[in-house]
Order: sequence, then structure tokens, then C-alpha cells
Amino acid sequence: MLILGIESSTVQVGCAVGGHEGVLASAHSSRGRLHAESLTPQIDFVRRQARIELSEISVVAVDVGPGLFTGLRVGLASGKALAHALRVPMIGVESLDLLAFPARYTSRLIVATIDARRDELFYAFYRQVPGGVQRLRGPELGTPDDLASELLATSEECLLVGDGAHRYVELFSGLSKVEMADKGMQYPTATALVQLAHASAMREEWVSPGDIAPLYLRRPDAEANWAVREPR
Repeated sequence: MLILGIESSTVQVGCAVGGHEGVLASAHSSRGRLHAESLTPQIDFVRRQARIELSEISVVAVDVGPGLFTGLRVGLASGKALAHALRVPMIGVESLDLLAFPARYTSRLIVATIDARRDELFYAFYRQVPGGVQRLRGPELGTPDDLASELLATSEECLLVGDGAHRYVELFSGLSKVEMADKGMQYPTATALVQLAHASAMREEWVSPGDIAPLYLRRPDAEANWAVREPR
């Protein structure tokens, strides 16, 4: 079983191919908001690097959010189009789960964060379990100060991962018992997506493309900006 993973919830966009042998090939890039221009060439590049044809894909996995509206829309639309064309099911994985998964070897409380813009963060709390991580709470939308207050209230040592934490590094690095993860763990990756989706695929936890829906947690920026405009 081969899985194509598409990840696009942040300023980074990426894709990967893998299955029971692990991840065979992956590609990621950060080019501002050029997700639509980057994704199709990446998929073709990854396919060629893995030495497969698209017709060999059994499942298309996508990051469903929360994240940046435009990126999520591009990734989900591309994933659904491919799944329809290939007549294969889909698996959706939340972006904060993808951020927390690479930190699964720490004994600390894992706090995954994504920069939500507008001085807000998407975040969730995780704990290490055999073979991965377990989400304890979230996803939530709040300000950096909201999250800092929650971290101060806990008595546990915490590991912060994600670009949300790094954007407000001066706030979080000053907190006791809080460690910042390396910048190499700033963004969700298509590699983690394929790994988590493969576990779900083995349990046949997939859905039809029409059942995949984004998790925004708030209205898109364009709608919010329109709502606050003064009438002419």
C-alpha cells in the first residue's frame, strides 16, 4: 500500500510517498504563499524519486488543519482531485498532530503551536505514549499570552514545538520549565503525515474524498476583514 501525503497548513508546503517500507521520498519548500505553484511539481518530483506511477497510489492523505486558510484550501483541493482521479480513499490528519509526532521521544509535555496570524496561535497538548503521542487537549485558538498563562499554571516540564512558539520566542523562552524545540521542527511535514496515515490505513480508517473537511477554528481573513469594513 502506497500513500501520497500532502501537507500545506503553514508557510511550508510539502508532499511525500511511503508505505510499509517507510517514507520513500519527500519534498518541502517555503516560498511565501506560492503553495499552488509549488505543489504539483513537488508531487511529480516525489513520484519520480520514489520510482512509482501515480496509478500505484492506494490512499491520499492530507493535513486538514488548523492552519492558514489559503494553504489548507490548496492542499485539500489538490488531494481531493487526485483521490477522485485515482478512485482511492483519503485520510485526514490534523496539523498539530503532525507537529507533535516527531517530538514523541521526549518525556516532557509536548505543546504544538502554529502561528495563526492576527497575534494568535493554534495549539494543543500531547504526551508520549508507546509508538507515538496522545493528544490531551486541543486544538485551541488563543493569544500567546493565553498559552503562556497555561504553561505557567502547569507543574510539568514542557517542550514547545512549531513556528507559533518561535515567533514569540521572547515570551516563551523566559518561562521556567519550558524548552523550545529546534527550528527544524517549526512546521508540520509530509513525512510525518505519511507515517501517521499509514498507521490509520492499516486499520482501514479512511474516508471518501467528499467526507474530508478542513478544520479552520475561525473564519478566513478575507471574511473577517469584510465583516469589519464600514458601510459606504
